[in-house]
Amino acid sequence: MEENIQHKSWFGRNWKWAVPTGGCLLLIILLIVFIGSIFYGVTSLMTDSQAYVDAMNKAQESELLIEQIGEPIEQNGIMGGSVNYSNGYRTAEITIPIKGDKGEATLRVEGGGTDENWTYERMEAFISETDMVIDLLDATKLLDSID
Repeated sequence: MEENIQHKSWFGRNWKWAVPTGGCLLLIILLIVFIGSIFYGVTSLMTDSQAYVDAMNKAQESELLIEQIGEPIEQNGIMGGSVNYSNGYRTAEITIPIKGDKGEATLRVEGGGTDENWTYERMEAFISETDMVIDLLDATKLLDSID
């Protein structure tokens, strides 16, 4: 006489560890997506700011900076700082790591304004290999040190 023995499915045999593991994995994935979207949003906010655009344009036009780090000058890593919006007026204090084909530098920008009309207190390029600071607001001016 043949007996029909029913075997449990894989899930039926393993649900006690599969459900908690899958739930934890799902939470970890959601946390990573959440953190990534916040990071992307903040980075986009900074790179879309007029201060970023003006600083990169000034850096790419500076013959003194091009002489030191080469070209093309482009962003090299994660920028830092803050961009604030209040009643239509925007302020920015950001640092932008940049590179050329001969070296690297860091742009430091401080300013404020509305739309495309910005005034800058500081726009400098610091070249770490030589400790040189180039004032991008006055293309002919070298600074002794960074404040």
